[in-house]
Amino acid sequence: MNKLKQVLKQQGRTQKWFAGEMNKTENTISLWVLNKVQPSLEDLYKIADLLQVEITDLLEKKKNIKN
Repeated sequence: MNKLKQVLKQQGRTQKWFAGEMNKTENTISLWVLNKVQPSLEDLYKIADLLQVEITDLLEKKKNIKN
């Protein structure tokens, strides 16, 4: 799960702006923000660079991982 929605809100960025900067459709960004689809690892690096955050700032920590 990602925290993209929270990071965009903290920075005062819109999904429309983000879609343009990432060269993605607004639909794709919406799916990412709603955690319906996750961005690729390559896209995560681009997102982190664009928003000037660490990749770990974009990801939710998983709790109670069971084997």
